[in-house]
Amino acid sequence: MTWLTEQRSGLATDHILDTAASLFAEQGLDGPGMAEVAKAAGCSRATLYRYFPDRRALQVAFAQREAAAIMAEVRAADAPAASVIACLAAVRSRPYLSAWYATSGTAELSAILRDAAVLGGHGDPDLEAWLLRIVLSFLADPEPDEATERRLLRRFLGTTA
Repeated sequence: MTWLTEQRSGLATDHILDTAASLFAEQGLDGPGMAEVAKAAGCSRATLYRYFPDRRALQVAFAQREAAAIMAEVRAADAPAASVIACLAAVRSRPYLSAWYATSGTAELSAILRDAAVLGGHGDPDLEAWLLRIVLSFLADPEPDEATERRLLRRFLGTTA
């Protein structure tokens, strides 16, 4: 593959994922089908399937891309509680992600985020799985304010937030 082919492939992937982001925001995680994503992206279903073999692969690729951007913001936080606070702030700053956690599909979202290793980096898979559950809980059923979230995290994680 030449550099130009690789660059075009990356641009196509980004365009498809940007399109999927808009559709996810409008319809929720399970709303858009592959045919709808292809039509909205201005490509054929065959082209879409060349990049993403199924809807799950599209969802995971989207989650991985967003996770990478979010993790760039979260990496500065070394304590688990600080990681959770940074992750919540990063996710909430992206309104198009609200469709992913504002619905009853949190089990599916959890599986996708786990596949994307959203809170990786602590070196303890059990801790990372637990932190992901905390993040999803706060996103799905937020506390009245950030101060309450920080207090709860300090109390139950035993670290500063």
